[in-house]
Amino acid sequence: MTERRTPDRTPDRIAVRGLTAHAHHGVYGFERENGQTFSVDAVLEVDTAPAAATDDLALTVNYAELAQRLHAVLTGEPVDLLETLCARLADVCLADPLVQAVEITVHKPQAELGVPFDDVTVTIRRERA
Repeated sequence: MTERRTPDRTPDRIAVRGLTAHAHHGVYGFERENGQTFSVDAVLEVDTAPAAATDDLALTVNYAELAQRLHAVLTGEPVDLLETLCARLADVCLADPLVQAVEITVHKPQAELGVPFDDVTVTIRRERA
């Protein structure tokens, strides 16, 4: 028997992690000119029960199509701030009416900090209004 979603239940999640592209985001001229590798993690909150009950892709998020849309934003128009990039990626996810909320993390492991480090990330969470 399929469990009905209740408000106090942890939401179902669909995640696309490590979507990677060479892009030209950043405030510095050399970042815009040379570009660098960015990666994105998108964690969607979606009620997957209808799709699970019917085995119907139309009742859930097609993560292959989502990955293509996220990649297009990642490689698209450059922005200065990772915060701006996160917001644009979140908007792509929330454009799907099945997505109730999304957490986006953008990784910029080649940022110029002047000291050794592993990664720089910005993470945002947005909910459907």
